[in-house]
Amino acid sequence: MVQLLVKEESKHWINVATSLSTELAATAVERDNKAGLPDIEIQRLRETGLLPLVVPKEYGGIGATWAEALKIVQELSKADGSIGQLYGNHLNLTALAHVSGTPQQKERYYRETAQKNLFWANAINTRDTRLKITAEGENFRVHGIKSFGTGVAIADFRVFAAIQDNVELPLVFIIPENRAGVASNQDWDNIGQRRTDSDTFTFYDVLVKTDEILGYPHPPDGAFSTFLGIIAQLTKTYVYLGIAEGALATAKQYTVTQTKPWITSGVDSATQDPYILNHYGNLWAELQAAISLADKAATQVQQAWDKEVNLTFKERGEAAVSVFAAKAFATRVGLNLTTGIFEVMGTRSTGSKYGFDRYWRDLRTFTLHDPIDYKLRDIGNWVLNEQLPIITQYS
Repeated sequence: MVQLLVKEESKHWINVATSLSTELAATAVERDNKAGLPDIEIQRLRETGLLPLVVPKEYGGIGATWAEALKIVQELSKADGSIGQLYGNHLNLTALAHVSGTPQQKERYYRETAQKNLFWANAINTRDTRLKITAEGENFRVHGIKSFGTGVAIADFRVFAAIQDNVELPLVFIIPENRAGVASNQDWDNIGQRRTDSDTFTFYDVLVKTDEILGYPHPPDGAFSTFLGIIAQLTKTYVYLGIAEGALATAKQYTVTQTKPWITSGVDSATQDPYILNHYGNLWAELQAAISLADKAATQVQQAWDKEVNLTFKERGEAAVSVFAAKAFATRVGLNLTTGIFEVMGTRSTGSKYGFDRYWRDLRTFTLHDPIDYKLRDIGNWVLNEQLPIITQYS
């Protein structure tokens, strides 16, 4: 009976995501052209009840597994890569205190997210060291600049990483949206993911309370404390897959209704053109393979997550290799698909009114988040030398 209830709940939330995805797809081209703050998208996420998806039921949340949650990220990404990225980041961040915080922080942030229907965003990016944090009595002050604040301007909880003088590891902290002294520089103007509003933020002597710093002064250690970085990599993979699925579905609709067969094809319909059929066969098969590889990785990730503090570094590393393989393959397949669709649609499909180029622009922008070359190197090092990936923010 319990398993049936879980399946029914999972089906319900997939249906909610599918409905929202269909709704957002109708305005995706318009919103992409407009860029700017994703206010409409985040409000709709609130209204649909999807924000506390991975918050455990004992804290008032929906209690979805990562395997279930990532399929919802994929579904939303079909309509709009920006909302897929924003929602995926949000899910990861709602669980941040679970792995990196104290037991009190874990309970506090889970409960507040569920009870108040809160949206999370971040600018962690540890490679950007311009944001500085200094002690002031029992609390801290932060000043400087932080880049890639994806969705931060509209978030209820904002997560940042800042550097202390003469300390190698950054401090990660969470502040509410009304904390004084944080200003968006409104400088996100990239070719893709245009509705993520990934601005640079300037901090003017911002107060950070001690209990807002995750795990301070003794952060958790062990493999589980670093595992959310692996989940974040897989989350990005499902955004890529969703974008690619959306591109293929849109191309199919256009081909069926608009594309004309070539003059020497000998057929009356583009859907009977042998070369168009061959292209669709290849694109579909490659995408199914990429999805299957990601789903396999998601199962492994969920098994690792369930071990919590008992997770070993070997298990963490093996899950990482599985995720890296899925991410690298999804990148390759997605970029090929989002350019290949034009070959099966024809010249007129490049019209600006259709906005078909946004799929490639979104995927090309987001897949540059961290280099796939280093993921493939890590996989090769594991295959040949049985060396697990070095633990970083990105691995």
